Amino acid sequence: MAHKAGFVNIIGNPNVGKSTLMNAFVGERLSIITSKAQTTRHRILGIVNGDDFQVILSDTPGIIKPAYELQAAMMDFVKSAFEDADVLLYLVELGEKSLKDEAFFKKINSTEIPVLLLINKIDTGDEEKLKEAVALWSEQVPNAEVFAISALENFGVEQVFKRVLELLPESPPFYPKDALTDKPERFFVNESIREKILLHYKKEIPYSVEIETEEFFEEEDIIRMRSVIMVERDSQKGIIIGHKGAAIKRVGMEARKDLEKFFGKQVHLELYVKVNKNWRSSERQLRRFGYNQS
Repeated sequence: MAHKAGFVNIIGNPNVGKSTLMNAFVGERLSIITSKAQTTRHRILGIVNGDDFQVILSDTPGIIKPAYELQAAMMDFVKSAFEDADVLLYLVELGEKSLKDEAFFKKINSTEIPVLLLINKIDTGDEEKLKEAVALWSEQVPNAEVFAISALENFGVEQVFKRVLELLPESPPFYPKDALTDKPERFFVNESIREKILLHYKKEIPYSVEIETEEFFEEEDIIRMRSVIMVERDSQKGIIIGHKGAAIKRVGMEARKDLEKFFGKQVHLELYVKVNKNWRSSERQLRRFGYNQS
């Protein structure tokens, strides 16, 4: 039997469940998930291997109109999803009626790449609402095949995956067959810490934060990590640390538990906070954190 391999890129508005779908396909928690917009900042690859296939899934940031340099860099990751896709998964939420960027919507409608339009979160509505959604999206994106799914409940995910396999081109694998992702270990340390900050801090704090893991030493039975939480202002540093260090301690404890599950061994995690003024608007800083690749 011929071997199939290709890139399957997931796009959509913020909070439609792209990361949940990615994790459901891969069977591992690669993408962090919160209810807040802009949880996904980078383009993350998850690789699913079989005897005769390799599916390279790409979770991209939610489509927004950029307000500052970081958001513009995030949208560059979405644009790149069109460049190498063999199959495009356009994810919408039940009840949603449009894509936030008209230019992207036109691009989806005019692309020659196979498009699967997935109506997600169908467990939150009734049959009548689903019928309306199928009719709406079939009309709005006539070049797409429409599927109804619940990524959270794992409903319909297998049918989508089977269709993806049918659409993939014949090709040798792009990555080693034991690969799970293209990201290094430190990336997942950073993301786990950032997820806890998204969950526990309000207003502007989560969006002003970037994580840098400066040390990652793996021993036989423990991994020792040292990570820095970057903020934009001195006042944010105090909020991250909290009264007598209670807030940052909670972030560290919760992140450590998740990382121990992810790496399958004991983790020692040290956290520090530094002020890096206006890093979100600095091209040099964004390049340092892996956003501007050019």
